[in-house]
Amino acid sequence: MDAPRELRLELLVRTMTWEAEGVLAVELVHPEGKPLPGWEPGAHLDLEVGGRTRQYSLCGDPHDPASYRIGVLNEPSSRGGSRYVHTQLRPGLTVTAVGPRNRFELLDAARYVFIAGGIGITPILAMAREAGRRGIPYTLVHGGRSRASMAFGSELAALTGGDVVFHPQDELGHIDLEKALDGAGPGTLVYCCGPEPLLAAVEARCPAGLLHVERFAAPVTERTGADASFEVECRASGVTLTVGSDTSVLAAAEAAGIGVGSSCRDGICGTCETRVLDGVPDHRDYVLSEAEHSSNTTMMICVSRCASGRLVLDL
Repeated sequence: MDAPRELRLELLVRTMTWEAEGVLAVELVHPEGKPLPGWEPGAHLDLEVGGRTRQYSLCGDPHDPASYRIGVLNEPSSRGGSRYVHTQLRPGLTVTAVGPRNRFELLDAARYVFIAGGIGITPILAMAREAGRRGIPYTLVHGGRSRASMAFGSELAALTGGDVVFHPQDELGHIDLEKALDGAGPGTLVYCCGPEPLLAAVEARCPAGLLHVERFAAPVTERTGADASFEVECRASGVTLTVGSDTSVLAAAEAAGIGVGSSCRDGICGTCETRVLDGVPDHRDYVLSEAEHSSNTTMMICVSRCASGRLVLDL
């Protein structure tokens, strides 16, 4: 279950561990040693780091209430989050977190196939560990540029209850997805997290009903024609906005002084999810399922627009 949006935590950095080339594991605890809110595999924290809010998957043990653990890649194209973690965050400092939240839940299945690319192993590690605890068979394929860049190798090798395959690209080339997905049919669920080319390749080979993905970035899409302006009534704030063709609901709300939690602004993290009270959204996110899109009960206001001329939102 997702944590309430207002749940904010001040967490203490207890340890930082070099897990692989460019990857730091950060252990977070309550400053007073109190138990932390529970979480399930696939959950993430929204951390305020370097003046920005960023999502980091929890990769520790959900049965340990004393600490959270995240893995952070030192991303050269970082807009500040991972760079701050690697260059300024240190044990003894505190960070503000919201969550845990979970938009990548491990659903019940008779068998799992886990495919991870690079730092995408962070949510997958917790999922595979939980599958082993439940006695559910699984296959996990972890790909990376090289063995040196692939984090949590010793923990993955020690997992029980399933098969773990390491696939460094410099030694073996790209992951053989046909082999990895062999036998994925009714009763099997496939979970994939990693860079967009990997996700796109898995999506092209796996029935949508079996596949669950978590993205680092939004896919590049081409849209023809200009977006139309529309009206948004922000019921909680008593404000009505006009959202222009060249802006978003999120940007218009912020310009009107309405505080909204946000992070990616690409429709992939779920932080800005907002309840729809009336109207039909034009969903453009990569978080909600097809069923959730059809229900039109919530929308990601950083990218999604309006298909009905007017929206009433719980803002």
